[in-house]
Amino acid sequence: MSNIVVDKSKVPWWVSNVIVPLVNLTLALLVSGLFVFIAGENPIEAVKLIIYGSFGYIQGFAYTLYYTTNFIFTGLAVALAFHARLFNIGGEGQAYVGGLGVGLVCLIFDQHVVGFLVTILAILGSVIFGAIWGIIPGYLQAKRGSHIVITTIMFNFIAAALMVYLLVNVIIEPGQMSPETRDFASGVGLVQIHILAKYLGLEMAMSPLNLSFIVALTVSVGFWFLVWRTKFGYEVRSLGHSETAAIYAGIKVSSTIIIVMAISGGLAGLVAINELLGVHNKLLLGCLLYTSDAADE
Repeated sequence: MSNIVVDKSKVPWWVSNVIVPLVNLTLALLVSGLFVFIAGENPIEAVKLIIYGSFGYIQGFAYTLYYTTNFIFTGLAVALAFHARLFNIGGEGQAYVGGLGVGLVCLIFDQHVVGFLVTILAILGSVIFGAIWGIIPGYLQAKRGSHIVITTIMFNFIAAALMVYLLVNVIIEPGQMSPETRDFASGVGLVQIHILAKYLGLEMAMSPLNLSFIVALTVSVGFWFLVWRTKFGYEVRSLGHSETAAIYAGIKVSSTIIIVMAISGGLAGLVAINELLGVHNKLLLGCLLYTSDAADE
């Protein structure tokens, strides 16, 4: 059976960027509305409540942006791998191990280094640890032929087991039963937006939205530049379109796969800064398990 190839260059930009998303959104609302109707409720009222709860008032909108931050990081992680025709389903584990990087940096340095520098190091720690957790499945795919979907899913469970062991036996705060570390030192973390607004003389309801949202927007711009304006981005997209063509073009497929998975893991690891530096101010069991996996779906 021959494959049907669509020349996307002939599709107007407003079709792919406006019409298609609107059609997808409409279909999603219709299907979910059907289930709401079957449950005996009014779909129109349900949609009104969803819209109001998400965008109708400042605090609700702040919560929406807070949860959006996690989706931005994991969405970028999945998107970069997908450009290379890799399916990174390990964002959950990479985010969790990224949280380990944040926790270790803060616990080691927060008593000896100024809080701002610890925060910067913790952000780097989330990227590095997440990248390490992404490199391993990437290496197995590139060098051993293991399927990236299987290995990344397996590494989610390995990450969960690793964190249980560490938080119960190694880095738990002494003298307590709850599997969590001590609080990070004062001054370590990302300022929440409502606190920043108060410093600026503005009144804003309390919410967990913090400066990691700004980090996510900045990373998004960097992601666009990397994929569409660099030689490496061209190699990634070429690999995604045709591995055979990429080989003929002189692209090192194995190393590209490993680097892509490293960057993808690092992006997923950034979820930890939203949760740990922006909200919890400590590493605790399960805090990152369900914040990033939805994007993998």
